[in-house]
Amino acid sequence: MKQNIAIVMGGYSSEVNISLTSGNVVYKHLNKEKYNPYRVHILKDKWVALDDDNQEYPINRSDFSFSLNGTSVIFDCVFNAIHGAPGENGTLLAYFNLINLKHTSAPFYQMALTFNKRDTLSVVKEYGIKTAVSVYLNKGDVVDLDAIINKVGLPCFVKPNNAGSSYGISKAHTKAEMLPALEKAYKEDTEILIESFLDGPEVSVGVIHYKGETTVLPITEIVTENDFFDYEAKYEGKSQEITPARISDEEKIKVEEIAKKVYKILNMSGFSRSEYILVNGEPHFLEMNTVPGLTEESILPQQAKVAGISLEELFESAIESAFV
Repeated sequence: MKQNIAIVMGGYSSEVNISLTSGNVVYKHLNKEKYNPYRVHILKDKWVALDDDNQEYPINRSDFSFSLNGTSVIFDCVFNAIHGAPGENGTLLAYFNLINLKHTSAPFYQMALTFNKRDTLSVVKEYGIKTAVSVYLNKGDVVDLDAIINKVGLPCFVKPNNAGSSYGISKAHTKAEMLPALEKAYKEDTEILIESFLDGPEVSVGVIHYKGETTVLPITEIVTENDFFDYEAKYEGKSQEITPARISDEEKIKVEEIAKKVYKILNMSGFSRSEYILVNGEPHFLEMNTVPGLTEESILPQQAKVAGISLEELFESAIESAFV
């Protein structure tokens, strides 16, 4: 008997349209002979399931079901394709936990932890993982620019603590650029992370639970035309994403070992994609994405392809892992 799969997409953050694209790719590639997939839009103003004609059916929030032609559709599993809130920050997953509904992501606490860049860095540092030097600010804090610059140096990165897809991030080269950078970041979040500039190649590595095993995917090298890997570089073709990365065998082994270690330290499951800067050959952890982009052009699917894993296999494995 086919399983009913809800592919949740959309969300409440600036990443809503990116999430809708990812979710539609999952819907396209899920095996229709094995699953009954339904697109479910989780938006600020509505939760609705869609049929093939884009007819909307309201979701019953008491059990996450919906009525189709007089019959209640009950889901066996949720495929989480929501970037940002409420899918990537754990909120929606806590709800699924309460109603005992399986999903493809890590448990809600792990999702909440990894969505918070500051808290994630605090955990991995305790295990000896190298990171940038950081300063944290909450909205309303007194800002001592001289003290911040003295600690992290210039240039530095100013970013929202809880946001993705490079929304709100700036690279400040001078003291005069710091306040505008803070204002930009505060438009996305009330918590700010300021990090020292790490000079070296940037790589991205997917670590996933695949067919019962923790699997490190081929590493991707990020070469941006812009000053850093910003939204334009990520989504508007202003970068090269080279898989496998053009790094030495020694660097490759180090990145793979650390990426797998971080995945285990954070008690992850499901998909993840983490970014590292190689400083003199040593990987420095930047952040982890637990609902990475899932389009054909996205980094993690690119890595899976190089590893010989099709999108159908990738997505099916995520569902199967949810039942383990």
